[in-house]
Amino acid sequence: MNGKPSMQQVGATIGAWALIFLSAAVVFGCSPPEPIRIGFVGGTSGRVADLGIAGRDAVLLAIELRNQAGGVAGRKVELLISDDEQKPDVAQRVVRELIAQGVVAIIGPMTSAMATAVVPIANEAKVLLMSPTASTDELSGRDDYFFRVNASTLDNATRIAQYHLNQQTMRHLAVAYDLRNRSYTESWLNGFRATFVQGGGEMIKILRFESSGEMTFLPLAQALLDAHPDGVLIAANSVDTALLCQQIRKLDDRIPIITSEWAATERLIELGGKAVEGVIVAQNFNRDSTAPRYQAFYRAYRERFHREPGFGGTIAFDAANVVLDALAQRQGRQSIKEAVLAIRRFEGIQEPIVFNEFGDMKRNLFITVVRDGQFVVVK
Repeated sequence: MNGKPSMQQVGATIGAWALIFLSAAVVFGCSPPEPIRIGFVGGTSGRVADLGIAGRDAVLLAIELRNQAGGVAGRKVELLISDDEQKPDVAQRVVRELIAQGVVAIIGPMTSAMATAVVPIANEAKVLLMSPTASTDELSGRDDYFFRVNASTLDNATRIAQYHLNQQTMRHLAVAYDLRNRSYTESWLNGFRATFVQGGGEMIKILRFESSGEMTFLPLAQALLDAHPDGVLIAANSVDTALLCQQIRKLDDRIPIITSEWAATERLIELGGKAVEGVIVAQNFNRDSTAPRYQAFYRAYRERFHREPGFGGTIAFDAANVVLDALAQRQGRQSIKEAVLAIRRFEGIQEPIVFNEFGDMKRNLFITVVRDGQFVVVK
């Protein structure tokens, strides 16, 4: 034998390879397209985890519902979840990791401090951040990759201050605010103070504290009341607000307490108990809404997660659907940012979401008071 393959052997070999290539073509041709990846960044552990978890779960629900309806242009949507731990360095790291994994947009962060830390990274990568609840005015009016579906702190704080001026029950406030989210709390406080002072009110004492597990709130409560105010204003997360209210009520069970909308989660009532009865807190959604879209979301969220969505979940659901709708409607080579700006108006579950040219928007504001362990809308 000369070792050369016969013509029959050559033909058989060619046929075998042809069959392999054909099979591969069939397999790859029938495989589903690559999923569209969207990131979520929020504090899902630590002191403000209630807000981050509500946001995460609402985004997950929005994506599950979209996938059940066929996805986006026939492609499934995959959610990549990261916990920023409410630490700027962690937030920056996880945002970089999500970008490296090819996300087309990131929903979050949920707080202003984390947003200011990561916006430069998103801008450099040209990846859209769609924040449900970060409201600092430091990020307002910028042509960047930070968009939000919440009102700005100036907008909220101004309206809240005007409401309390109109009530004519408090004119001399003692104030406590958290430095851990100072891009929010200082921005909010500046907006509130400008309106409140212009209307004849006075902030007779302003105290700062830094949220931590080691914080002792009784001395802070005592220092606030030593100024003899006719009301106490707290700008802090729900946990710290609840704990401070408990200490204030030990010293004075009658003084009015008002808070910023950051505290308006279910955790405030769960932890604060009787100490938060009568506390006045504004919210950017209506818990009593009968809007069909909200009712459908509320039922789906409760069925899926067995708890209240709160403002964090409700607004995060809107944020997720803005991104998903923009993906579905974008034209040609449009980026997600370009698609959002081209569409501008989206249907939220309680009200329309209308962006300006900088990705900012306004929302309705509802004043609530805690009564019998419930947030009750009073205006």
